[in-house]
Amino acid sequence: MSVRTIWESMALRRFLLTGWPWRGLSYVLSTPVVAMLAGVPVAALCLPWVYLVLRLPGPEPVALGEVVLAGLSGLVLIVAAGPLVALPVAQVERLRLLLVHAEPAPSPHVTTRGGWIGWLHRRYTEPATWRELAYLAVVTLAALPNAALVLAMTTVISLIISPLLVRPDRPLALGFGQASTVGEALPYSLLGVALFPVTLYLVAGAAGLQAAAARRLLSGGNQLRTELVEVSQSRRRLVDAFEAERRRIERDLHDGAQQRLTSLILQLGLAKVEMPPDAPGTESVANAHEQAQLLLTELREFIHGIHPQALSDLGLPAALQELADRSVTPVRVDCAIPQRPSAAVESAGYFVVAESLSNSSKHSGATEIQVAAKVRRDVLTVEVTDNGCGGADVGGGTGLTGLADRVAAIGGTLSLSSPVGGPTIVRAEFPCGPGKR
Repeated sequence: MSVRTIWESMALRRFLLTGWPWRGLSYVLSTPVVAMLAGVPVAALCLPWVYLVLRLPGPEPVALGEVVLAGLSGLVLIVAAGPLVALPVAQVERLRLLLVHAEPAPSPHVTTRGGWIGWLHRRYTEPATWRELAYLAVVTLAALPNAALVLAMTTVISLIISPLLVRPDRPLALGFGQASTVGEALPYSLLGVALFPVTLYLVAGAAGLQAAAARRLLSGGNQLRTELVEVSQSRRRLVDAFEAERRRIERDLHDGAQQRLTSLILQLGLAKVEMPPDAPGTESVANAHEQAQLLLTELREFIHGIHPQALSDLGLPAALQELADRSVTPVRVDCAIPQRPSAAVESAGYFVVAESLSNSSKHSGATEIQVAAKVRRDVLTVEVTDNGCGGADVGGGTGLTGLADRVAAIGGTLSLSSPVGGPTIVRAEFPCGPGKR
């Protein structure tokens, strides 16, 4: 079993024989040092509060204005300068967490540009900075129990080695008594040996508890954000793979099945011409020729539905114009796409328009349809508006539910406005950028 944290290591039977107890001890030993180094600037920021605490027990009464002024001054100092103290401490703590956690704690801060002003603005507006300020209080308060554990470990070690330290002319104080000889110190040594593993478990538990709080505050939602990014990237890869498979099927049908069917039609046509009109089978050959022609027409429409050739060769504006030309309802197309987006975005935008035009022609009774597509600030917006009767519903089996899923799969959004009486507006937005063709 792969052990990642000191908490998990405590469940091992061989815990005391691993390096985890000593890593936990190192973490506990270094906590008071970090707390002392951080405590100096923190104490300076809290001077107004310290003054107030020292002033209140005095013989002279303290004015309310003085209390308010001292309290607000301390608060302003903490808010203004506290993050500047918390940021380096948090960075040190993220490195120190490697003692008790196998995985590094990632920084939740976003890389900034614009010099010191941009850096300060970003840091003071990030929630992660204020979580780090909260952890500054945690590590300062944790110094006392950690120091107590260090003292306990020191006492246990002193008990264990007490037989080596006793001198007849100078009794050795061992907390519960004194020892002047090795025989007198031996029971204390055995007690220390018995307490040593207990103390190690206590140290490991305290280290794990503090590390859990540190990782929670110093990493924040970064782990969840990382997982969401991984899920989004995985979903995008699936969409790209699906789109590539669609295009492969379209290419195989176009270059394979369609060519063979075309050859078959030519052969049947030649056979029909060469056969005498009154020969047996002439009518059957003629029927086969007509059926093959109909099948070729259906196959071409099917291939076009999988992935239109115009979309691959000429891009979205040409493909949308082709849809408009094939529509039984008059369609006006307005495209402003200066640079082609990725193939997945183009395909999704095309099928949003295709499905919307199909729905309008079949269900809305529209006499005019407008299609608009534009790219602004790396967002492709596709909008289809008809002047039909309205009343469309995403859950009404019109195919818009599947479109919404397809749009969402590449990080886009699909919205529908269709009041009774019209008009119906289908709008899709896709984050986009130049993609590989």
